[in-house]
Amino acid sequence: MKSAENTITEVKSRSNFNLAPLPARMIFSFIFIIYCLIVILPILLMVSVSLTNQAEIIEMGYQFIPRAFTLEAYRFLLRDPLIIGRAYLITIGLVVTGVIINVTISAMFAFAISRPDFAFKRFFIVLVLITMIFHGGLPAFYYVYVMVLGLRNNLLAMLLPGLSNGFFILVMHTFFKQSVPNEIIESARIDGSSEISAFFRIVLPISKPILATVAIFTALFYWNDFFHCMIFISDSRLFNLQFAMQRALMNLEAMRRQVFASPAASMMFATVRDVPGEAIRMAMVVVGIGPIIFVYPFFQRYFVSGLTLGSVKE
Repeated sequence: MKSAENTITEVKSRSNFNLAPLPARMIFSFIFIIYCLIVILPILLMVSVSLTNQAEIIEMGYQFIPRAFTLEAYRFLLRDPLIIGRAYLITIGLVVTGVIINVTISAMFAFAISRPDFAFKRFFIVLVLITMIFHGGLPAFYYVYVMVLGLRNNLLAMLLPGLSNGFFILVMHTFFKQSVPNEIIESARIDGSSEISAFFRIVLPISKPILATVAIFTALFYWNDFFHCMIFISDSRLFNLQFAMQRALMNLEAMRRQVFASPAASMMFATVRDVPGEAIRMAMVVVGIGPIIFVYPFFQRYFVSGLTLGSVKE
């Protein structure tokens, strides 16, 4: 069987895009440009609104170029840098720890049930399917975590729910079954390699595409998760980034309701009326997606190689 590098090179060399007629290439280029604009323009609009004065938003609506430039939304979010900084560190720690453990556990489980000589593979596949189909519901979920495990106000309450995923295990199982020939494992056994050694030294290096795919989706789960923080965490020192910013916005909306409901509160919170609510919502999105959006370029080449290898048959 040809090596992965040679296979990718041959497929790239046989690409028909450069051989297509000029009108066809122009049409494809135009389609890709339109698609890129559809993806990029909402992000640019979001950044622009986050830098716009509240009065300008009310009067003119959303605009790509802010006329009344202001950083008030970011000043409101970062009025206490310690809170946001701590939330960032907690979220990054959950992402890194969760990705490492999730990918390791899922890969080991999926590799075991993908081997034809594993006697109980059907039983464990059924167990994985059961976890995907049946769920105990939120009351049972909360009871187990709080009353049985005692994870109230504990970072493990946000870490454990994402440590395994039945769908990822089945995807990895299919990849290992199709892309890791059993002859390679048998050869490693003949050379005296143990199962663990063969897994880490042979299987994982040739499985980077699927590992990268599971890693990026797991990272997105932990980065965007605020639900588990909302139901398990009441200590503000343990808030993750998403819930900390959501809590700040909820506090702002609560103060605004008091301002409009009571004249006394209006005098007490007079400055709240001038806080740009719409801009703060957009600033929250900018602050929330800033770091995670830079992860994609590092995993893109693994996605491309996975698609290329998957299209070539032995």
